[in-house]
Amino acid sequence: MTELIVNLISGAVGGNAAGGLLKKINMGPILNSITGLIGGFGGGKLLEMLNTSGGDTNSMITQILSGIGGGGILTAIVGFIKNAMTKKS
Repeated sequence: MTELIVNLISGAVGGNAAGGLLKKINMGPILNSITGLIGGFGGGKLLEMLNTSGGDTNSMITQILSGIGGGGILTAIVGFIKNAMTKKS
């Protein structure tokens, strides 16, 4: 359960960081957080499938990094898609 919470929180942080760094994909703090949460969850599940999770400090660091990465990547993808759809309209 702790790993899930860590993934969700770090995913939200990663989503907002991606939105802050890449102004063109920024969807606002709420949407960045939501896509970050989903991406953090996905990043954590991907890490779990790779069987690299355990109970030590290195595992917690990898959980945080996977959440940040997953949240940032998904936020960037959704932001790019949203911008592409807006330009076509």
